[in-house]
Amino acid sequence: MTTLCVNLRIKPWLMFSFVLLAILDINSLQARVFTVDDSYTVAARFAKYSKKEAKLIEPELVFAQGQKVYFDRVYQSLSTRDLHLDVFLPIKSNHQAIVMVHGGGWRSGNKSHFYALANVLAKKGYTLILPEYRLSIEAPYPAGLEDINQAIEWTKKNAKNLNIDPTKIAIAGGSSGGHMAALIGFTQHLPLFKPVTPILRKPSRLNAIIDLDGVLDLTDPETLKHENKKKDKSAFALWIGGSWQNANSLWRQASPAEYISQDAPPLLVISSGQKRFTQGRERVFNQLTALNIPTRLHEFDQVIHTFWLFDPYLTLTAKVMDEFLQSEW
Repeated sequence: MTTLCVNLRIKPWLMFSFVLLAILDINSLQARVFTVDDSYTVAARFAKYSKKEAKLIEPELVFAQGQKVYFDRVYQSLSTRDLHLDVFLPIKSNHQAIVMVHGGGWRSGNKSHFYALANVLAKKGYTLILPEYRLSIEAPYPAGLEDINQAIEWTKKNAKNLNIDPTKIAIAGGSSGGHMAALIGFTQHLPLFKPVTPILRKPSRLNAIIDLDGVLDLTDPETLKHENKKKDKSAFALWIGGSWQNANSLWRQASPAEYISQDAPPLLVISSGQKRFTQGRERVFNQLTALNIPTRLHEFDQVIHTFWLFDPYLTLTAKVMDEFLQSEW
C-alpha cells in the first residue's frame, strides 16, 4: 500500500478566510433550524382509524402520463428560513386554482398530507397549490395566516405560468387548516393577516372557500367546550397566545364568523358528521344566505375526522369539491 502525503503551506490570511467562511456557513445552518411536531402523520392516522373502519384505504398516487408536479418551490424567504409550496398541475387546465391548507391543530401537519386529494383534483383539471406555513411551535398567530396570504399572492403572480385565471383562485383546508382557510377567505378585502406590503394590503377576493371539518366560530359555547378544554394548553390557545379566559379578544379576532360581509365568497362545508368540528356553520350559513351568497353543505354520516386522507371518502370529497366549483352561482 502506498501512502501519499501532501504538505500544504497556507498563508495565515487565507486560513483566516477559510475559518470565517466556515463560521458563517455554520451560523447560516443554525439560523435555519426550527422545531417540528411530527405527531400528526397520515400513517399514524391510518393506524388509528383502520382499527375502527376496516374499509379505509391508504392513499396511493397514480399519475397520468404527462402530468407534472413541482416540489418545494420557494414562495417566501424569511430571515430564518425559506417557505416552500408544491404545485400539482393538470394535463388540461380548467384555469381554476385551489390553495390547500393542511391541518394539524395549528401545531403540526405537513403539506404532503394533501398529496392524494390534490392528485385526484389535478386529474379533474385543477391546479393545486400546497404551501407549508409556520405552525404554533415555530411562530404564533398570525404568522401562519400571513404565510398563506403570501402563497396566494405567489399564485396570482405566477398565474400565467401556471395557466390559471387569477380571478379563479379558491382556498381549501382540512380541520385547523379549514378554519384558517375560512378566516383567510372571509378577510381578503381587509388588511388583516397580511404583511405590510402595498400589494398584499390591497382589497382582494378568492372565488370560493372549501372547509373540510374546520371550526367556523371560535366564540360559540360549544366550540369553547372543546377548543378551550385545556385552557392555556389547548392547541388553539398555544397558537393564539392564551386561553379564552386570558385572550378572548384574539379568539374573536381569529373567528371566521366575525367577518361575514357582502365581499365573502361562496362557501362549501364538507363535514364528517361530527358537529363539533364545524361548529358555527349555522351562524355563518344564515349570514351568507341573507346576503345571497351561495353555501353548500355535504355531511358524511359520522365518519372519521380526517376523511379527506383516505378512500372511500377521499374520492367522494374530490367529487363534491368539483361539483361545487363547477356550479354557476
